[in-house]
Amino acid sequence: MFTGIIEGLGTISAVRPSGQGRRMHVEADFELAGTRIGDSIAVSGACLTAVTVTGRGFSVDVSPETLHMTTLSKAAVGERVNLERALRLGDRLDGHLVSGHVDGRGVIARRETLGNVILVTINIDEELSRYMIRKGSVAVDGVSLTINRCDKSSFAVSIIPQTARITTIGFKKVGQPVNIETDMIGKYVERFVALKDADPGPVSRPQGIDMDLLVRTGFL
Repeated sequence: MFTGIIEGLGTISAVRPSGQGRRMHVEADFELAGTRIGDSIAVSGACLTAVTVTGRGFSVDVSPETLHMTTLSKAAVGERVNLERALRLGDRLDGHLVSGHVDGRGVIARRETLGNVILVTINIDEELSRYMIRKGSVAVDGVSLTINRCDKSSFAVSIIPQTARITTIGFKKVGQPVNIETDMIGKYVERFVALKDADPGPVSRPQGIDMDLLVRTGFL
């Protein structure tokens, strides 16, 4: 689990085939003290497992599914990536709950400077936009951001100077793809509602909270 608060940038230093996936090595710009083999690291929003750790460098295996769903399918030596190590119990949750399981890709459609922020508009498919609401949360390349506005085919976020300085979204150009992870709460709610509508189950099965239940149990 992650927060979407990027620790720093890294540089891809090697990419090679590994079965149907790939083995990728990343050199971080910051110390990886305490990081061990088996730890989870979000690389531009994709949760990956460290298989080697040496100094500031680490290697990860990228599965075919991750290659299919994320921009890592086009990862190249020299590319800069956002890095965040997994949330620890007791840490402050400054962003929002991010799983590192990317839902799909978007494309930067527009960048506008408005006062002290950059307003970035990202085009997405409707299957992603259905989980977005104005003032809700979204992770873009692993960066926790607040949605300014959204419709069926796009959404916009404001990038403050600090975020622009320490993450890749500060220098990504129009036309470049980005990884998108929508808010997991919306996906769970949709799943629960769909299951209930599809299969109400036997009479004895616990039902959702409604006015009748509140009256019968003495709350009203």
